[in-house]
Amino acid sequence: MLSAEADERVRMRTMHRCVTVAGVDTTIRNLDERAYRELKARAALTGRTIGDLVNEAICAYLARPAPVGRASLRDLVPEPYPEGTERLSEEIDAIV
Repeated sequence: MLSAEADERVRMRTMHRCVTVAGVDTTIRNLDERAYRELKARAALTGRTIGDLVNEAICAYLARPAPVGRASLRDLVPEPYPEGTERLSEEIDAIV
């Protein structure tokens, strides 16, 4: 296990590597249309490019620890629903 300081150095090296290789032109297919529109809008609102935001997302993903061994859906641990959602399905049914 890395200390927080060592972990941050690794993350920053990863971020730096991502930034230095930026400039690769590529086509990404099969993006979710709604997510892409939201990304495009956020880029415009923040004065950044879509490429900047995609690079940031890729770097954030790569900065996460890599899975050890072969991942399996069986390894997923369900998260509890937040308080107050016990009747959510019924409430949605009433609206629809």
